[in-house]
Amino acid sequence: MKIKGAIAVGKPTGRIRRILGRSAIVLGITLGAVLILFYSAMLIICYGPSPRARDLFVNTCMETSFAKYFPPLVMSRARIEEIEAANALIDNGEVTDSSQDFTNISQDAAQPDIEIVDVVGSTYKGKMMIVKDPSRVVVGTSSETFSSSTPGKKLDQIIADAGAVAGTNAGGFVDDGGVGNGGMPLGIVIKDGNLLLGSRSTKETLVGFDQKNVLHVGTMTAGEALDKGIRDAVSFGPALIINGNPAENAGSGGGLNPRTAIGQRADGSVLLLVIDGRQPHSLGATHKDLVDIMVQFDAINACNLDGGSSSMLYYEGELQNVCSSLYGPRRIPTAILVM
Repeated sequence: MKIKGAIAVGKPTGRIRRILGRSAIVLGITLGAVLILFYSAMLIICYGPSPRARDLFVNTCMETSFAKYFPPLVMSRARIEEIEAANALIDNGEVTDSSQDFTNISQDAAQPDIEIVDVVGSTYKGKMMIVKDPSRVVVGTSSETFSSSTPGKKLDQIIADAGAVAGTNAGGFVDDGGVGNGGMPLGIVIKDGNLLLGSRSTKETLVGFDQKNVLHVGTMTAGEALDKGIRDAVSFGPALIINGNPAENAGSGGGLNPRTAIGQRADGSVLLLVIDGRQPHSLGATHKDLVDIMVQFDAINACNLDGGSSSMLYYEGELQNVCSSLYGPRRIPTAILVM
């Protein structure tokens, strides 16, 4: 009886092992087939008959923290750099003319100070927030001091902490492999006229407001920015429009991705743009698309901000766009706030 019992117990155990083994084999074969198909698709895109499809694929991937590892699987780094250079906005070295003054903006009481309108293109959908009073637009931060060991905060928390009514994400941050904690910004951060991060001698693409509420865009050091009276600024790029001159573009002008950008019109109004991307309803926009949108909205100065899964726009506690991250809003170190 004991022997029979042992055999009876052993049979289902062996059966389970065989099922698990076969399942693992099927899973392995399926995964291998998917990887082969994905690799083959990359080869077709990169070496197929459409240079435009190749350029869009390479630039789209290289602008992300994670997908940038895909193109090097099928082509050399040198070739990737050639494609990026041939499909980028051209920096002419210009900086914003600081002779303007928006310290006294007259408002029409009958018109709303903040307006949000839909933005639609062939590959993208997004939102444009128009803020009539530029003095209301400032830089918000997750902390007064930054550290890679201290996580940043989600945008809605930065907005709530500052008591702001609206906000977007702002500058870039250390994000190795797309899994960074949003704690350490890149480049320059200036808040309330104080330099929180950045070199006084190393030039960065900077975007921010001076004491006269003029939006400055251009390449400069933190020292030069402070000399110009910059009150709030972050680093990112490329510049889209400077002194009314739209940036010239080569090729596609970048890849298709979620985007955030900021601009200012001749009347002082601030333009905050967020484009959805990596989704069925909106693949994303190129940098050239951002230039065209800012021109359409009469911007005289404009600059690209950090994009991707960080691209978000909140107004009165409500998210106005669709976050591209499957895991929800990311932690970030800096934001553009509307007080």
